[in-house]
Amino acid sequence: MDFLTLFGIYVAVVLTCIALVCRYSDQQHTPFSRVYNTLSEVVTPWIPQCIQNICYRIMHRLFHQRNRLFIYLHLILEAAVYGEFSYEIFRFCLEMDTTLFNVCLPYFFLAIKSYIFYLCCSKDPGTLTKENHAVQLKVYQYDERLFQEGVFCQTCQLVKPARSKHCSVCDRCVQRFDHHCVWVNNCIGAQNTRFFLLYLLSLCAMAGNIAILTADMLFHTVLRSGIMNAHYVDAEGQQQPVGPLFVIQHLFMTFPRIVFMLGFVVFVFFLVAGYTLFHCYLALVNQTSNEWFKQKGHGCQYCNPVSGHRCRTSYNPLRGFYHRGILKNLGEIVWPLCPTQKKDN
Repeated sequence: MDFLTLFGIYVAVVLTCIALVCRYSDQQHTPFSRVYNTLSEVVTPWIPQCIQNICYRIMHRLFHQRNRLFIYLHLILEAAVYGEFSYEIFRFCLEMDTTLFNVCLPYFFLAIKSYIFYLCCSKDPGTLTKENHAVQLKVYQYDERLFQEGVFCQTCQLVKPARSKHCSVCDRCVQRFDHHCVWVNNCIGAQNTRFFLLYLLSLCAMAGNIAILTADMLFHTVLRSGIMNAHYVDAEGQQQPVGPLFVIQHLFMTFPRIVFMLGFVVFVFFLVAGYTLFHCYLALVNQTSNEWFKQKGHGCQYCNPVSGHRCRTSYNPLRGFYHRGILKNLGEIVWPLCPTQKKDN
């Protein structure tokens, strides 16, 4: 198979994995999940029921029960990238007079990211218990739109505080619930949102730094080889100057592992960068992803345009009911509100 076919298969596999993660990680409103649902409606009638049942059990086990599979997958992918970087790219960069500081910078980002990743996995997100339930009810006001007073959690047998949600994967109610992240095998809530944001930022820095060093190495390799000034003979026997596609194919044949690693890292960088920007926006406006997805299609049950009745609370869908200004919003992420400290709106 030629380069374009292999790269097409590679991209298709990556997109399929991302679609499965989006579909089965409670992010039901993403473009990937909508495409997945459409394809499922077309393909499902052609799949035997026994195979459908097996697939359902596997997906339920992976995405709706706590397990460490994605943690292990995360570590395996990370080890593969850094193994290739250390084995080939590190040496090439030193030969091309890249400073030792720049070459060692990815390892610094790896150490920082690994520590923050451990905190995301191990820290309690803010589990509601009978002991802290009474004071948690006083932390946030009910907006009477997404969160109504007196709603009872049938599983935990507790009245839900505002902004809390019961996680079906972890089987617990979480304060200021954002989402359940399969990659850290933990919920993201009031007590660990700051670690999750730092984890995303450090992951972006790590992937971006490796991508820049790898691309710089390949660029200098092309310059030193002089291939940009070369010519090749086409099918008609005519000499043609070398173009970008020829250079990419040459690099793929010369450094196949490095080119695939670069494609993977660049793809991960843009994917995580978009996700990071989304969560940074949520932090600036004091919203959770749970609230953002719910408010997109959630009409207030108390508003009646015929009678002219409006909610007693103001609500801006772009910033949310709990917006207090950028500095206070960020402060609430870094220093979560104390259970005895009631938030002023």
